[in-house]
Amino acid sequence: MSNPSSPCRRVDTTTAGDPPVGCRLMDHVQIQFTIDGRDSADGIVDALLAERLVACGQTLGPVVSRYWWQGAVQESEEWLVLLKTRADLSVPVVDAILARHPYETPEVVVLPVVGGAPGYLRWIDEVTGQPSRGRRGGPPTRR
Repeated sequence: MSNPSSPCRRVDTTTAGDPPVGCRLMDHVQIQFTIDGRDSADGIVDALLAERLVACGQTLGPVVSRYWWQGAVQESEEWLVLLKTRADLSVPVVDAILARHPYETPEVVVLPVVGGAPGYLRWIDEVTGQPSRGRRGGPPTRR
């Protein structure tokens, strides 16, 4: 059941227009990938930020990955990168990651963001070049 006071409450778009920014299905995504080194991860994130394809990139690690490769279970130390962007930028972001990634078959997955803080989602739109319908401004402030 939706919260009636939430900015993302169910809206009848046939009579009320579009729902608030950040509340439409699949406006935003998180794209994640793993890579073998921190410097490589940072290089890809920096390139994506410079091209304004993503609003934010977080590098976590190292993490231990276990996976099937060439008929055997392998184990590697890797870095996990989380990227926030608009859904319509998913293909160019994935293409840019693949073009710079050293693996033969890298893990690159796109996950839907089904909701979030409206100000943060507007900020993603603004810094990736798509004006939002709400207030303009800088990144969300920390408190």
